[in-house]
Amino acid sequence: MFIDRETEMRLLEERLKRGRAEFVVVYGRRRIGKTALLLEFIKKHGGLYLLARETSEFENLKRFSEKLADYFNDEFLRKNPLQSWDAFFEYLHQKSLKDRLIIIIDEFPHLMKGNKALPSILQEYWDLKLSQEKIFLIICGSSVSMMEKLLDYKSPLYGRRTAQMKLKPLNFFSAKGFFPRHPLEEFVKVYGILGGTPAYLLEFNDEKSVEENLLDYFRADSFLYGDALFILREELEEPRNYFAIMEAIARGKTTLNEIVNETGLERATVGKYLSVLIDLDLVRREIPVTASWKSRKGRYYITDPYFAFWFRYVYPNSDLIETGQGKELVELVMEDFNNHLGWVFEEIAKQFLIELNKRKELPFRFMKIGRWWHRGEEIDLVGLNEREKKALFVEVKWKRLKEREARGILKDLERKAELVGLEGWEKAYGLVAKRVDGKGKLGEEGYLAWDLGDFENLISDESEV
Repeated sequence: MFIDRETEMRLLEERLKRGRAEFVVVYGRRRIGKTALLLEFIKKHGGLYLLARETSEFENLKRFSEKLADYFNDEFLRKNPLQSWDAFFEYLHQKSLKDRLIIIIDEFPHLMKGNKALPSILQEYWDLKLSQEKIFLIICGSSVSMMEKLLDYKSPLYGRRTAQMKLKPLNFFSAKGFFPRHPLEEFVKVYGILGGTPAYLLEFNDEKSVEENLLDYFRADSFLYGDALFILREELEEPRNYFAIMEAIARGKTTLNEIVNETGLERATVGKYLSVLIDLDLVRREIPVTASWKSRKGRYYITDPYFAFWFRYVYPNSDLIETGQGKELVELVMEDFNNHLGWVFEEIAKQFLIELNKRKELPFRFMKIGRWWHRGEEIDLVGLNEREKKALFVEVKWKRLKEREARGILKDLERKAELVGLEGWEKAYGLVAKRVDGKGKLGEEGYLAWDLGDFENLISDESEV
């Protein structure tokens, strides 16, 4: 099931059209859809896909030789497999002398484990031969830390790549394509559990309710239950302390002091571990949107709803899953679920406003958007255009709002906006909620108001395109 990734596909196709040698590095967390993207690319344009395994160098070379022999109908190669990586890259060089050759090597880090000199060997062949021909080489990997070391200035391959692409989860509006029959309100709940990772979205059945799907999730043999552990243990050393930090964040401890107090770890240790989690895109640090990047008012959030949900509900209650009490855990989750969805819906609202911004459907174009807070006062989203001195202030509520209640929130938003200190700026005020009664009247008063009906319209517009 291949959904979205139009931007990534377009970038690959633009490079393909150039006709010159390309060396593209594609990476991202497991299950994110890298292989699906690359297979779709080959399906459209031809080429050869090679998947490395966690096995010996001899076995990988033998398998690659078989694939190459089948692709080029090379009986000699079939009977005489390549014996070294030098021979492998020389073969690719010869085959790309005349014709454009697309070659994809997936899970490249597995090959590096078998031969640490592989990056140096590829560097030599790229510099002396491959870069002069018509090859379109893509190396791909799921170990984010190992792939980023390949891009590091200390790596032999530093400066050789012609492009790199880090795949991230689909946003809410693209992910909805996996659940065409789900009402949007129901899909907000699904997204709050699974995020935008394609492999996770495929695990839920859109003919079942959220509660029924959670019963399947909360089983000891469930892929969704076990995969978080698998991914985190692959990327992290000493996962126990990282887990403690992520569990604290998932429970709403978002400042450094709160995390230190919750985990009992030393401040310097927490800071070091947070830095690693940020590098891996598992956690992000936010500052008030009007603050300098040097601000000490940082808050930490788990980036992906899947991990936020897992650390809030699954990890602390794994004993219920292991003892077959999934039903009890479903009941526990549903009692608190709206609190979790409040944070998720803020992220979805941010994606919605960014899309409207791209389409120029707001009063002005903002250049950055984020939260604002100061001395106990908070505004969910603030979009700023510093050049034109214009600001958009938006509150987000995961609930249905009566017209009177919505107007009260907007009036209070105007009050809080004055505390931000943007004197002389043009200001607009908006509200995003599950449903807003009287949107038309609010619009006549100069306010902006959106709800799930507007989200539906956006999805419909994208599907028509």
